[in-house]
Amino acid sequence: MFDNIKEDIQTIFDRDPAARSAVETLIASAGLHAILFHRMNHWLWNKKLYLPARIGSHLARFLTGVEIHPGAKIGKRFFIDHGMGVVIGETAEIADDCSIYHGVTLGGTSWNKGKRHPTLEKGVIIGAGAVILGPITLGADSKIGSNAVVVKDVPAGATVVGIPGRVVSTRLGADKQDKEIQRHAMAKKIGFDAYGTTPDMPDPIQNALDSMLDHMHKVDLELEELKKKINQK
Repeated sequence: MFDNIKEDIQTIFDRDPAARSAVETLIASAGLHAILFHRMNHWLWNKKLYLPARIGSHLARFLTGVEIHPGAKIGKRFFIDHGMGVVIGETAEIADDCSIYHGVTLGGTSWNKGKRHPTLEKGVIIGAGAVILGPITLGADSKIGSNAVVVKDVPAGATVVGIPGRVVSTRLGADKQDKEIQRHAMAKKIGFDAYGTTPDMPDPIQNALDSMLDHMHKVDLELEELKKKINQK
């Protein structure tokens, strides 16, 4: 149990730059509290102690603002940032290394028994306010933009935005991956990082910034060549 708590705290350090200490995180992280409550409530649920499990989840919602049905299956290193307004339904399944932000709903579209909530494969990221409805699957490493409404399966590695959600990019090819690596290297060099952006997002400002970074990379290479030639003389 303590190893699991330690891993959950480390997950917050890895993904939340505002985290300063383990003690602060353990005391003041609503997302962590919601996950710890759920681990206990899910154990009760599996033991068919349904009423205590539901009471525990209700208490967790009151204390954290996060509502997770005790029947939901959640893997390791799950991260909930801020947490307020998050709703996760009974038959939701969340694999390892997933991250969701405040206001996210993993909801159902049917009153029938059985599987009616989403499945998140490994490494999925869901932005603030997004709504994922029905027994659909979000493929591994996919990203859902803030306030998107998703009602269909999402391919692995895809980025989805809008209402209704639409795929705006998929996994990058080798040439585009190289270009992204160059952009991130240049952005790091000049102290710039477009937080929360993804490759090929339909954003004219981001596209302009990408063009600037590409140009700066080209100029940087030319300057390095000039330095070499000067040093050789």
